[in-house]
Amino acid sequence: MTVSAFLTTLLCVTVALAAGMTLAWLIWRRTRNSGWVDAIWTLGLGLVGVMAAILPATGGAALVERRFLVAAMAGIWALRLGAHIARRTRGISDDPRYARLLDGWGADAPRQMFFLLQMQALVSIPLGLAMVLAAANPDPMVRLQDWLALIVMTGAIAGEATADRQLRSFATNPANLREVCDAGLWRWSRHPNYFFEWLGWVAYPLLAIGTWPWGWLALAAPACMYWLLAHVSGIPPLEDHMIATRGAAYRAYQSRTSAFFPRPPLPEKG
Repeated sequence: MTVSAFLTTLLCVTVALAAGMTLAWLIWRRTRNSGWVDAIWTLGLGLVGVMAAILPATGGAALVERRFLVAAMAGIWALRLGAHIARRTRGISDDPRYARLLDGWGADAPRQMFFLLQMQALVSIPLGLAMVLAAANPDPMVRLQDWLALIVMTGAIAGEATADRQLRSFATNPANLREVCDAGLWRWSRHPNYFFEWLGWVAYPLLAIGTWPWGWLALAAPACMYWLLAHVSGIPPLEDHMIATRGAAYRAYQSRTSAFFPRPPLPEKG
């Protein structure tokens, strides 16, 4: 991949992500339910990965098996997570993370929301680019790294689906109203779904890194996803919401359970 081809690819990814978040903004304007934003983001990013794998302009003469693997990984991830978010969104009036921002913006909310979603598109560029680089890797043979990437992504999708299912089962039980889910994977991490989401993005550098120098740029994807989930739009606003609604019970959960990377829970104090 020449510098010119790389810059063209980068521009295409940027435009595609910006268009997807513009669509998310229009849907939010129509429904006033910000939960649809994350569903559109997921499906749009998955589409970028699928197109990167199947279009000759980005894949070129790259190994067909690797391109097919990228398309399958991106498509299955997007459909699974997008469907989960859409199902959750249908049962709520708004996403509390966005709702707090919208309340603070007041009459200026539409403009502020538009710029927020475009910023989300901007910070998603490393994610889209990682999928492109994985599909375009010119290494001519299937490698151990490729098999490892498949194992990592399979485990990540299965783990995230399990965490989502466990939380949904807990939340739909009337006996657990205003309780804190600390069973199953949620006993090992306060956000196991976020951990497995991050883990899935580790698969793309495994596919991208090889004999060409461009592949190393794919490492920006898991780094970016960790930063977003652990420090920006994932854990911080969600934990603020949980403390506001669960109080001391959630603080006790915080004291014994890892925030992100799974580990055995600490013993109860006292």
